[in-house]
Amino acid sequence: MGKPTREYIYGINPVFEVILAERRKIYTAYLNEKYKHNPRIDKLTTILKKHTIPIDKVSKERLFELSKTKKHQDIVLKTKPYPYISFNSIIGSKKILLLDNVEDPHNVGAILRSADIFGFHNVVLPLKGVPDIYPSVVKVSAGASEHLNIAKDRNANTYVKTVKERGYTVVALDAHGKEKISSLSLGKSENLLLVVGGEDKSVGHYILKEADHIVQIPQQGRVNSLNASIAAGIAMYIFSG
Repeated sequence: MGKPTREYIYGINPVFEVILAERRKIYTAYLNEKYKHNPRIDKLTTILKKHTIPIDKVSKERLFELSKTKKHQDIVLKTKPYPYISFNSIIGSKKILLLDNVEDPHNVGAILRSADIFGFHNVVLPLKGVPDIYPSVVKVSAGASEHLNIAKDRNANTYVKTVKERGYTVVALDAHGKEKISSLSLGKSENLLLVVGGEDKSVGHYILKEADHIVQIPQQGRVNSLNASIAAGIAMYIFSG
């Protein structure tokens, strides 16, 4: 069975960002026929009309059928699937983020939200081991995914091999890294690939072997590890300068 040709984006912020990013074809906006007027929904309907997007007022049950969740916030947008770009078009960017073995869609969405905030606007996902940019991922990212350049066209090891050949510095985030992330200083002229792993599976062995630096975030608490998305956010903040 092939991939779907339509997606249903839900939630006020994600819908806003899909419209403003103008990267997807939008077919219809489904609005709760009994929604209570509030400034955000009113503003959203104004933007929908400005972009001549058809508005179909439907029941709350229909919104649930379309979005498969109760977190639709009275609005669902029917669109084309996420517009990935090619990895080749990302090569040459100053900073690239690679997610390796990040299996939880919630973590992926949270990481993408931080990526937008901290300037990691070029993101690569492996073909396996990391979820696609599903509507649930878009929702957790608060729509930030729509403003990022995301590629998903090869495996994680190939991404690393390719950027190494192009002179990138590869930094892998790992709880057992020998270097403290705060002590790592990169030259302003260096191109960076930051690799973040998941909570159940960390960064793969090949990447750890090929990385120029394996860094850890020092911890003082009793919990064994940071949530993957929080660790990623800390790392991106440190390398955002």
